[in-house]
Amino acid sequence: MEGLISEQEERLAQRCLEHALSAGAGKARVVLSKNLTELYGTLNGSLDKVSRSMDRALMFNVFANGRFGSFSANRLEEKELFPFIEKAVRTVEMLAEDPCRDLPNPSRTEKGAVTGTELGLLDTVSLTPDDRLGLALDAAAFGKIEDARFKVISEEGEYSDTVGDTLLLDSNGLRCRHSETSFDYAVETTIEDVRGNRIAGYWWDSAPRLENLDIKSCGFKAAERAASLIGPSKTRSGPATVVIDNTCGSTLLNPILTALNGYSLQQKNSFLDGTLGKSIFSGNLTVSDRGREPGRPGSRLFDSEGVAVREGPIIDRGKVSKYFINTYISNKMGIPPTVDDATRPVILPAGAPDDGPFDLDRIMSLCGDGILVTGFNGGNSNPTTGDFSFGIEGILFRDGKPVHPVREMLMTGNFITLWNNLLYAGNDPRPCMSKLIPTLAFGNVTLSA
Repeated sequence: MEGLISEQEERLAQRCLEHALSAGAGKARVVLSKNLTELYGTLNGSLDKVSRSMDRALMFNVFANGRFGSFSANRLEEKELFPFIEKAVRTVEMLAEDPCRDLPNPSRTEKGAVTGTELGLLDTVSLTPDDRLGLALDAAAFGKIEDARFKVISEEGEYSDTVGDTLLLDSNGLRCRHSETSFDYAVETTIEDVRGNRIAGYWWDSAPRLENLDIKSCGFKAAERAASLIGPSKTRSGPATVVIDNTCGSTLLNPILTALNGYSLQQKNSFLDGTLGKSIFSGNLTVSDRGREPGRPGSRLFDSEGVAVREGPIIDRGKVSKYFINTYISNKMGIPPTVDDATRPVILPAGAPDDGPFDLDRIMSLCGDGILVTGFNGGNSNPTTGDFSFGIEGILFRDGKPVHPVREMLMTGNFITLWNNLLYAGNDPRPCMSKLIPTLAFGNVTLSA
């Protein structure tokens, strides 16, 4: 596969930038993005659907006379774009002043994203429709699973591959490009146990390169995850040790990252307002941003403004080390800018008694008794206070061994309290995810049946 943006399209984007300035904009930014996705879906081992979609958009940020506006178009014809840009500039000139809007200082922007392939995320493999169909059909596990505990009722699988290409230009001379591929397979399997109860399980894998996609095991893992929920029972309410498996920890980390975002802070909608440089969480919690690692899903050299991504701690042994502050919020709040969001956050291992593998089984063994959470099924959180309430599904374990599934339980509390009760963080995050969150264990978590 190849990058999607042609030389002709790049020249057009540059001309659009220049035309915005000639039409009266003091500064401008242009972002050209293209994405192509091929999808082959299966139902019970047979082809069910095929789709091919391409998205193309040209976004303009116009800065004119202390005012700002954002516009987009998907028809890339100069004779249509130039009048559109002229109208956009005139529209911006009628808006209220917003002097905090500006382009980032050129000293902060990325200089090394020239070809878009610097991170090695663009697979050049060439696939035909027959190749894609073969991948989808070979991945199906329907009819291949035999287990005395259940029978497979249905299996819905989707193979897809996507090429994405983004070019960012601004009037300060910035030019950044990012190109990547993503190969994905996801499957939902519904089983029926010996009592006639039907349960669904889900699994997926993703990789920037096709050779790294573990496609054939997904259907079996989805069926096994469904089987792990056979025979659920209610469990008593009260405080408990809770282990979060490495597929669903983002539910607990995402609110932390959102609370560190400049927009939340500026709008006083963050429970972490005023915590920069303070030890707020357990010393076991270290979250690092590793967005520049080659070949890794989620890696990127620059943010949406073209600011260079810098690797380093977000939370360092419980201390808040970084807010995500773009140029606008920096000017609005009078604080130094960073980047506009976490690029590829990684929770580092903590609490391991030695340097060996520190995975789910090991952590459950160390915890002894508790609840293993394998999924969250609804709930909400308050971004201002950090209070949360989530429905959970999972498995009761004793002496580190699974006993029975649990059902109809709520996990409630406050994120600051929860992360202060972090006991262990494993070294087993799923490499296919853009947020690398390993198995986690928390003590004294409130559960209610």
